[in-house]
Amino acid sequence: MNTLLLDIWFLVPTTLLFLTPEAANSWWYMGAVVTSSSSSRVMCNNIPGLVTRQRQLCQRYPEIMQVIGLGAVEWTTECQHQFRHHRWNCNIMERDQSLFGKLILRSSRESAFVHAISSAGIVFAITRACSQGELKSCSCDPTKKGSSKDSKGGFDWDGCSDNIDYGIRFARTFVDAKERKGKDARALMNLHNNKAGRKAVKRFMKQECKCHGVSGSCTVRTCWMAMGDFRKSGDYLRRKYNGAIQVVMNQDGTGFTVANTRFKKPTNNDLVYFENSPDYCVRDRDVGSLGTAGRICNQTSRGMDSCEVMCCGRGYDTARITKMSKCECKFHWCCSVRCKDCIETVDIHTCKAPKGVIWKENYMS
Repeated sequence: MNTLLLDIWFLVPTTLLFLTPEAANSWWYMGAVVTSSSSSRVMCNNIPGLVTRQRQLCQRYPEIMQVIGLGAVEWTTECQHQFRHHRWNCNIMERDQSLFGKLILRSSRESAFVHAISSAGIVFAITRACSQGELKSCSCDPTKKGSSKDSKGGFDWDGCSDNIDYGIRFARTFVDAKERKGKDARALMNLHNNKAGRKAVKRFMKQECKCHGVSGSCTVRTCWMAMGDFRKSGDYLRRKYNGAIQVVMNQDGTGFTVANTRFKKPTNNDLVYFENSPDYCVRDRDVGSLGTAGRICNQTSRGMDSCEVMCCGRGYDTARITKMSKCECKFHWCCSVRCKDCIETVDIHTCKAPKGVIWKENYMS
């Protein structure tokens, strides 16, 4: 799946990106079209779907647009990891420049997750690029200077603290610019979920320290702030997806309230949605569904990846395949692990297509 995404990202002609109507909502293709600072103005002016503020930022910060483009590969991969065992598996639609088809135009909890994880991915990518010295407009966190204290005593700020505040500010300015032009419920929903995604990255900032002194005496400590692994943000937002809160628009159009009064009011960390999700059992571009025909299922599972659930009651086919794998691995002093090549036969179960549908393509995750 990663190969497919990279092929779309770097090999699709820019003229196709400009002319494809479905690209109107995809700022995720910035990295594919902004290839050099000398041509950034021309490219930014021709990317469909950008509002004026986004075009201005694109022209002024072409190197950040490259980071945003590369970061999209990372957050899309994370999204697919989180939903790899579910009917909707965050798989992109081949030859569809909006990545997820019309899913992004809906107000379901899947759309909420995509907005949150994409916003988090931009924050993570920009912040990391700042710390690695890849961007002219930012560097390490300039506020982490001097001395401070924690539960272990005093320490000095040193090293390169991740400049998370810069990443959040730029992501908020760029991503939210389009939503702020809208006045409808979907715009408010997207703004809320974008913010939840940004907060998810900052939530896992952690203090790392190094001791200095004779024989590790730790007479002096130097510390810095670092982002946690992006998987932590993905896991966190996945839990928020599970507990996403359905809301309705206020009568005055300025916000929303919970659809069911038995549930608590959503916080800034929660994901919100308006529409119920489809079942994603069959291929339907209008809802962003690839269907589950051909997906691998687990015959012994009772969860979402079970053949009963994944195949939507259509049944499944079983194929016996032979594969090579490493086995009988042993550690040899010093210092290698040696394994044998073993041949094993396994049964693979794949969901049947709906009756009357000829299934030809492989959409397995």
